[in-house]
Amino acid sequence: MTSATRRPERPFSLVPPRLIATDLDGTLLRDDKSVSPRTVAALAAAEKAGIEVFFVTGRPARWMDVVSDHVHGHGLAICGNGAAVVDLHGGPGAHRFVKVRELARRNALDAVTLVREAAPGTVYAVEQTYGFHQEPDYPKMHLERPDTLAPAEELLAEGSVTAAEPVLKILAFHPEMDPDAFLTLARLAVGDRATVTRSSPSALLEISGPGVSKASTLALCCAERGISHEEVIAFGDMPNDVEMLTWAGRSYAMGNAHPDVLAAASGRTVANNEDGVAVVIERVLAEQG
Repeated sequence: MTSATRRPERPFSLVPPRLIATDLDGTLLRDDKSVSPRTVAALAAAEKAGIEVFFVTGRPARWMDVVSDHVHGHGLAICGNGAAVVDLHGGPGAHRFVKVRELARRNALDAVTLVREAAPGTVYAVEQTYGFHQEPDYPKMHLERPDTLAPAEELLAEGSVTAAEPVLKILAFHPEMDPDAFLTLARLAVGDRATVTRSSPSALLEISGPGVSKASTLALCCAERGISHEEVIAFGDMPNDVEMLTWAGRSYAMGNAHPDVLAAASGRTVANNEDGVAVVIERVLAEQG
């Protein structure tokens, strides 16, 4: 069996884990978006051993059907890079928002203006609790159809068609820029008005409310359960996972991870297509006897 390797620079927490927090795309899921039988078994074994499993993803709630059959116990997932905590027990289309950390419209409008000034040609989409809206030139990246086609300034205006729901994040796409260069530029332009990250291989940024991240929302969920960061094991592969991996007592970068993730995590495991999350869970459970 392939084993995870450890980075010597940062010792692992020796505290027994009480919660596993795992990203989905590029981490728990294989490239074909499936959850392997080995991973399904490992997740179930962790829950049986009393370790909660949280899916922590940039995906919106409506895209969580890929793992809805694998929720146990609490049934909660952190979606939208920390913008929402969602109860998945109802199944696809019937999820319930337990916690929402919205992006204020003023901050969203500021980010739209500042990023477009810094990177002309940027186009936007607006992600809400249930709705999805985009500018006409925003690329069709997924099978879903937008609810509205309009300029971002119009979509985010008070009294607009989006006014009835909170904004979870805005998506900023540039057709030509290098993804990491675009992320750096946008972070400098936006400053503390919002949190800017990315999880896509393309130049697609995800912009959330100030201080909203996978890590900060996971920390809130853990605090509600009396779980310390030392009792958390986290897994990830992209820049939107960095804060979570740094926060957790033990963290693993996937073998296919972005260089920033490899630097942030306390350990490494094999790639998502080799069931890297399951490899670590099996080892942890074996160590606990």
